[in-house]
Amino acid sequence: MRQQYLSSVKVLDMTRVLAGPICTMMLGDLGANVIKIERPVHGDDTRGWGPPFDSDGESAYFLSINRNKWSVAADLDDPADQALVRRLVAGADVVVENFMPGALERRGLGAAELLAACPRLIWCTIVGYGVGDPRPGYDFAIQAERGWMAITGEPDGAPMKAGVALADVIAGKDAAVAILAGLVGRGVADAERHVVISLAHSATAALVNVAQNVLVSGQDAGRWGNAHPNLVPYQLLQAADRPIVLAVGNDAQWARCADVLGLAPDSAWATNAGRSANRKGLVEAVAARIAERPAAEWVRRLGAVGVPTGLVRTVTEALSDVDCSAVTGVAPVGPGRIRYRPPRLDEHGTKVRAAGWEAFSGERPGSL
Repeated sequence: MRQQYLSSVKVLDMTRVLAGPICTMMLGDLGANVIKIERPVHGDDTRGWGPPFDSDGESAYFLSINRNKWSVAADLDDPADQALVRRLVAGADVVVENFMPGALERRGLGAAELLAACPRLIWCTIVGYGVGDPRPGYDFAIQAERGWMAITGEPDGAPMKAGVALADVIAGKDAAVAILAGLVGRGVADAERHVVISLAHSATAALVNVAQNVLVSGQDAGRWGNAHPNLVPYQLLQAADRPIVLAVGNDAQWARCADVLGLAPDSAWATNAGRSANRKGLVEAVAARIAERPAAEWVRRLGAVGVPTGLVRTVTEALSDVDCSAVTGVAPVGPGRIRYRPPRLDEHGTKVRAAGWEAFSGERPGSL
């Protein structure tokens, strides 16, 4: 079997809930050896976040973000377990943690102390709002405070969160990218070996073009529902049997779209600026045509000429297109692969306490 990129990298995962675990899972997918430190008895918070639970009592939430890891239960208030963690840190390449400020320092496990003792170690701290801010970072609150809810939902409706905890997901991916950069650049100054990722900053940066619209125009962003502030037509439409989305991204696509829909040429609609200025009339004309025929027909006909469109599908329908499992979630692509199912609490505690990182030597991943 082909060796993976991170097969020699050892990651100590001292995170819980979502942003940290998705970061370490991504590193595990790329081949890193990941040991997840969990509280005794209860483990990661998400082990109890259900239903649904599978037949082994594992929550779907936990299963979704914890494959390719080993689990060790450790009480960080116990001196023996503190010593175990220090031993694992000393042998690790990367530590990822999302403890509240000061929690690790009070136990003699703080980043500054351990980075000084381990000159090749990379340490990633994931926080809610910033270094020293004591507020816990929960995705819902982050979406509210960083502008997402203000721009999500119908224009005349209430602010709305995204259906997935995307602030956490994006922060986790930002953390993984920063760690990969640190691994490539090891040997830099000590201060640069401690990476801090905040959900608040990741969420604000993820506003991308919406943020830039505000910066350029000086006007605050509003809610557009399923429409787009810059592109027309780019929204939800109701076909004869079910909804579809139409996403016209340039003028050439619009010309082909208008031809398929049988709309008479209109010079006022030829450019996106013109379509934006005449949004109401254009959308009404497009909506009337889309309503005449079934969704699948429009998707086929518009897709055939390169106009982006798609059915509004359920999650069950979407999962039918990918390699996925009730045990290990949606499979990674590219160089990533699944080696270990998500661990049961303290499943690997005996091995790791006896041999540390050497427990991985010669280990063959168990069957899924």
